[in-house]
Amino acid sequence: MSSWKNTFAVYKRELLGYFNSPLAYIILVIFLLAVQGFTFIVGGFLNRDSASLSYQMGFFSWHPWIYLMLVPAVGMRLWSEEHRLGTMELLMTMPISPWHAILGKYFAAATVWALALALTFPIVWTVFYLGEPDPGPIVSGYIASYLYALACLAITSAVSAFTRSQVICFIISVTICLVLFLMGLQQVVDSVLKVTPDSLTGVVKIIAQLCFMTHYEYMTKGLLVFRDVLYFVSVIAVCLMITHHALQSKRA
Repeated sequence: MSSWKNTFAVYKRELLGYFNSPLAYIILVIFLLAVQGFTFIVGGFLNRDSASLSYQMGFFSWHPWIYLMLVPAVGMRLWSEEHRLGTMELLMTMPISPWHAILGKYFAAATVWALALALTFPIVWTVFYLGEPDPGPIVSGYIASYLYALACLAITSAVSAFTRSQVICFIISVTICLVLFLMGLQQVVDSVLKVTPDSLTGVVKIIAQLCFMTHYEYMTKGLLVFRDVLYFVSVIAVCLMITHHALQSKRA
């Protein structure tokens, strides 16, 4: 069997696992209710004078908050579930490489989030019905939002490869994603800089550059810069390599 067929076989098995259980449906419903609730009720979308989905108008600014809890909830079963069911050893003895399993499982979870974002199309339709928004920030915002979700998912995949407890995986993943979220917020960076000695301000700025929001905000403003895309792709690649290392150590 070719490598892509191996990957697709794992992808198909994992994706069916999501939709043969209530998990995917519950996550999708919660995500859509949260997005619409934050956008229309908390954000007061209909009370604004401008029809737009930019970060400043609230829609994309809520996504990182929602992903904090929901993405680890989807990803915590990636490897912890295999540990719990005792199928990890069986999976590792099959004639497929760890990369086939890693990519197959990761793409299946990524498909759930692609579907979640696709189901927000009524909001986009509403915006275009009410006005004539610039499509640039909307397109770049969706790309940023999906990359953000994929980065959180890759972090959860790496964490789940080290533990058989989905609860522990969830807590650690949420904590890591929360730190990477907060340390990139400009308000947090400014507060930290006020109490940081001048000799360490460069370190604080470097840490901020390594966090999610520093890159996410630019992209949701319609500035689709290669550097920001590369950042999220790098986070995903590094986390998947950590996952691979963890699985290889168990296979050895």
